[in-house]
Amino acid sequence: MELHVTIDLPTDARAAARLLADPDYVHAKVRASGAVEQHVDVTGSVDDAFTVTTRRAMPTTQIPAHLRGFVGDRIDVRQVEAWEAPDADGSRSGTVVVEIAGAPVRVTGRTTLVDVGPGAARVTYDGEVRAAVPLFAAAVEEAAGGAVRAALRDEEAVAARWLAGVREAAADPEPEP
Repeated sequence: MELHVTIDLPTDARAAARLLADPDYVHAKVRASGAVEQHVDVTGSVDDAFTVTTRRAMPTTQIPAHLRGFVGDRIDVRQVEAWEAPDADGSRSGTVVVEIAGAPVRVTGRTTLVDVGPGAARVTYDGEVRAAVPLFAAAVEEAAGGAVRAALRDEEAVAARWLAGVREAAADPEPEP
């Protein structure tokens, strides 16, 4: 299943990149997605290439009831966004991978960050959702795609509040293993 989602941010691309690489912001957006447990790791530098890796335990409430038997009471989601170094204008591109353990679902694709006007940036995610579930793959892909879209809508709202100066307290990070 194809997936195309955009997030509009009320700031320029350079400031948006700083936001996307801020561990406190990343914790806030993960928590807003409904995570009951989370871990965030940001490596690299916002001035160059950087990678944001999140792991979160999610309740299965967004999965249709008839499919929950395949995944149990919660799902573990690992998301990796690898952002390349910025272009001269501050725009960036990168890759994104989302894996859902316990539900053989994987989202892979490209992401871009560009200015779309004065003080306005857009993050775009283009990819594919694939499920390896015999007979139910299309339904699982649709449910997973819906969950990804909902998480990104939540992220857009958290980003707008964050950029307006309303910082949400970060949850205590998960202890390192």
